[in-house]
Amino acid sequence: MSYRVRVDVVRSDGALTVGGCWTYVWAGATRPFLHPVATPSGHVLTRDAPPDHPWHHGLWFAVKFVNGENFWEEYGEFGVVRSDCEPSVESQGDRVRISGTLSWIRPDGRSVAIVEQRVLVHVPMEAPDGEVYGIDIDVSLAPTTDTVLDRTPFTTWGGYGGLALRGPGDWSETRLLLADGSSHDRVLGTASPWCDLTGSVGPTGALAGIAILDHPANPWYPVPWYASTRSDTYGGQEWSNFVNAAFLWHGPRAVAGGDVLRIRHRVIVHDGAVPADWLQARADDYGRDAG
Repeated sequence: MSYRVRVDVVRSDGALTVGGCWTYVWAGATRPFLHPVATPSGHVLTRDAPPDHPWHHGLWFAVKFVNGENFWEEYGEFGVVRSDCEPSVESQGDRVRISGTLSWIRPDGRSVAIVEQRVLVHVPMEAPDGEVYGIDIDVSLAPTTDTVLDRTPFTTWGGYGGLALRGPGDWSETRLLLADGSSHDRVLGTASPWCDLTGSVGPTGALAGIAILDHPANPWYPVPWYASTRSDTYGGQEWSNFVNAAFLWHGPRAVAGGDVLRIRHRVIVHDGAVPADWLQARADDYGRDAG
């Protein structure tokens, strides 16, 4: 079936909502994020600030350490990310493009560690069964000085950083699907061109999911994944539904002042379950489509 979201964008206080499907909160928070993100039929598949990890914000991008300073958790001393102004919005045929400049402000509250250019594009798509659309997330990080991006090394937890998703606790019986066709309850550093999270939503138990694709031009492609459907680390026995494209899993990454690190992902939001071969075909399309 085909799905063509309306290209209208509704502006509210510090947020932009595209076609009634997803909202980009660009102001009024510690960092910009997407929430709610809903399927075409209206099932919300993101969660903002759960009690166990209140710094998890729907679908968001963050790095744990920037030259040793925390930009992930929101307690103690931590950095914040601010939009320099309201993002620009452009309609491009049946797509919507949102872009803007963000400043990564150090815990001192004044100095800027990174200047980021962020572009979000709504991408109508077609699926053989069910309805679907995509969101391209394109992040370009320009450190103001020589910088090391780092994570907490994984022991029983850790390794995270980059684009992350936190789904609602009542999104149940979820499973993680990787490009080799394997299904998992938890993924700890396995590399794959994409990772899909699908499960039951709503009183009818309808299937719905979100897939995150890694762009072939990203330097670490295919990215390692850190993900869990249900884990004591996230909300006890509740469905955790956490997925992270953990580009720093294997170690820190140095970026010289004045250089730019570009990170691209396509997020596919779908009603119903989508097969691995369909997702792989969309990943192939993404490599060509996004350049």
